[in-house]
Amino acid sequence: MRLDIVTLFPDFFSSPLSSSLLGKALAKQIAEVYLINPRDFTHDKHHRVDDEPYGGGVGMLLKPEPIFAAVESLPVLPKREIILMSPQGEPLKQQLLVEFASNYDQLVIICGHYEGVDDRVRYLVDREVSLGDFVLTCGEIPALTLINGVVRLLPGTVGKEESLKAESFEAGLLDYPQYTRPPVFRDWEVPAVLRSGNHAQIDRWRQKQQIQRTRDRRPDLYAEWLKANPDYLQTPE
Repeated sequence: MRLDIVTLFPDFFSSPLSSSLLGKALAKQIAEVYLINPRDFTHDKHHRVDDEPYGGGVGMLLKPEPIFAAVESLPVLPKREIILMSPQGEPLKQQLLVEFASNYDQLVIICGHYEGVDDRVRYLVDREVSLGDFVLTCGEIPALTLINGVVRLLPGTVGKEESLKAESFEAGLLDYPQYTRPPVFRDWEVPAVLRSGNHAQIDRWRQKQQIQRTRDRRPDLYAEWLKANPDYLQTPE
């Protein structure tokens, strides 16, 4: 997969893109990341990419011309999606990451800054994506989150790909609790079922824990899961 990041701050990505599983995936060319700076597409001596908003207001807006020029300079792969990171976009959820990883071979990600972008940039993009109902200083942070979430789903990034199927949100539920050695730590004991070796019982325990955790911690997700599983009857204790 090709990932093109339109950013005023390419250095922001240097360390994260070279670290951990993400760095290994890029080294193995499971994905390729290219950083494009809109300042390189300006024509004034100050390389200005922002200006005051019409009608007044606090702060500056990113101008449309450098962003359009930066995106239009990129190669176009057959399955491409242009994304603007924006607090006004659709929430970034696991299902959306799966869609990006499964259906596209190129993602162009535009990072907003200052007070946002000239609204005409929205004619350039296919969709807007938000990290959540809050405002950050820049679009690079949510862009990096999207990159990480997509690349880890690509074949070859995670050593045991079956582990991706059992984690939080994949089935509409939170993940089940997990433990490792020692079996007892400060009087907290690993549940006996996990040490039993009975995989059928372990699977049932884990599913029950997922349902309970989602119900207790994320009633919104639990309600959605119940809609998709209307015949569910919780197993008695």
